[in-house]
Amino acid sequence: MSGNFLTIPGDEPMQRRSRSSSLTNLISAFDTKAQSHTEGQKICAFSGQFDKNVKPTFSREEYGKPIPGSMTELRGAEAQARVCTEMKELCEIINQYGKPPCKGLLPPELHNATKVISFGELFSIYTMISDKLVGILLRTRKHHLTFFEGEVLFQKQDDDVPIFLLMPIADIRQYCDNKALQARRSVSPMPQ
Repeated sequence: MSGNFLTIPGDEPMQRRSRSSSLTNLISAFDTKAQSHTEGQKICAFSGQFDKNVKPTFSREEYGKPIPGSMTELRGAEAQARVCTEMKELCEIINQYGKPPCKGLLPPELHNATKVISFGELFSIYTMISDKLVGILLRTRKHHLTFFEGEVLFQKQDDDVPIFLLMPIADIRQYCDNKALQARRSVSPMPQ
């Protein structure tokens, strides 16, 4: 037997060479992955191999974003999709329990409003479903699905503040479903 531990009696030399080269490729891939992991541990403050002298370098596009293909990126996309679903559910509740607004009394920017409900009434309905009403309301306002005055709404203090639904519910459903789908599709494939 020669020094090749993959030698099998009756093997052709070409087969031995291909097995040897594929093993070499596997070892090389493993070494590359191990080296990459070691470098990553040097910049991670929570690892035992943290080296404060090694500074991570990021481009403007990479800064503040998770590593493509990482579990962090996947969890972030799923959380974003969940928030879109909660925005749609909140708008569904406003549509179901809200009343049509009196168009003659609305300012011009709210003439497209389809439903209105007071914060106090919405709070009493929605707290049975979720405890995140104010956060989801802020998110729906950011996406121009709802409108209300003030930065943040507080229970009892802002019970009379009207909350307007700015689009027909069918358009809101489509918008939120598309946003959730975009969030799920934005995840990068796992790095090789």
